[in-house]
Amino acid sequence: MKDSKITHKYHIVDPSPLPLFASIALLFLALGGVMFMHEVRFGTEVMGLGLIAIIAVVGYWWRDVIKEGRIDHAHTDIVRRGLGFGMLLFIVSEIMFFAAFFWSFFHASIFPAEIVDPSSAWPIKQGIWPPEGIKLVDPWNIPFLNTLILLLSGTTVTWAHYSLTENNQEDFKKGLALTIALGVIFTCLQIYEYYHAEFGWKDGIFSSNFYLTTGFHGFHVLIGTIFLFICFLRARSGHFVKGQGHLGFEFAAWYWHFVDVIWLFLFVFVYLWGE
Repeated sequence: MKDSKITHKYHIVDPSPLPLFASIALLFLALGGVMFMHEVRFGTEVMGLGLIAIIAVVGYWWRDVIKEGRIDHAHTDIVRRGLGFGMLLFIVSEIMFFAAFFWSFFHASIFPAEIVDPSSAWPIKQGIWPPEGIKLVDPWNIPFLNTLILLLSGTTVTWAHYSLTENNQEDFKKGLALTIALGVIFTCLQIYEYYHAEFGWKDGIFSSNFYLTTGFHGFHVLIGTIFLFICFLRARSGHFVKGQGHLGFEFAAWYWHFVDVIWLFLFVFVYLWGE
């Protein structure tokens, strides 16, 4: 229970079981994923249970944060600044996440002579990249189209942000809707690309790196699209009118720009590297 005598500008978070539930859900998700990959019985069910639990925890957690800002008025200037730093640090951690994948890809592509053992599951002949037998995805087909789509989505989300600062709610919602639509189109095109690719994710070190980097990026696009869709629903409910604050959308826009920039690196180094 909040003490009405508290006058400081900092936000003391109420006790919540959600961090504990999130930890348990992540444990089930990771354990189920390992069981699934090793074809252990009930692996799919355990992984699915963990995924459903994570979605539920995220939903309830977002609901509580929105309530803290709109109803409890706990998001003072100092709290908002702290939340901003937290989001920036999260994006930095995501950059490190992708840096590990790029490191693996560069190691295999720049120094293929180091992986020449014929007994290896993924042999690479000296100086040859991509490995023999890999038919690359044409970068100037769907990948280039997806690049244009994400670049366009960066402009629409910026339009939405500018409209919001001007309290132009109609243009704000239009920009949000266009960005969400472009995110959905990107995801559909990437699924189409995967379906028609002539190599599988088990077909060597190139293919494993390809699906790992582009697949995780696609997952981030999906998360970003959901993030923006939640903001769109909130916008329709009047949560972002002038004077109410718009941290939720601002963080979604930051995240979306991060996704855009990562894709540019993927397009250049993963798709064009072997051309």
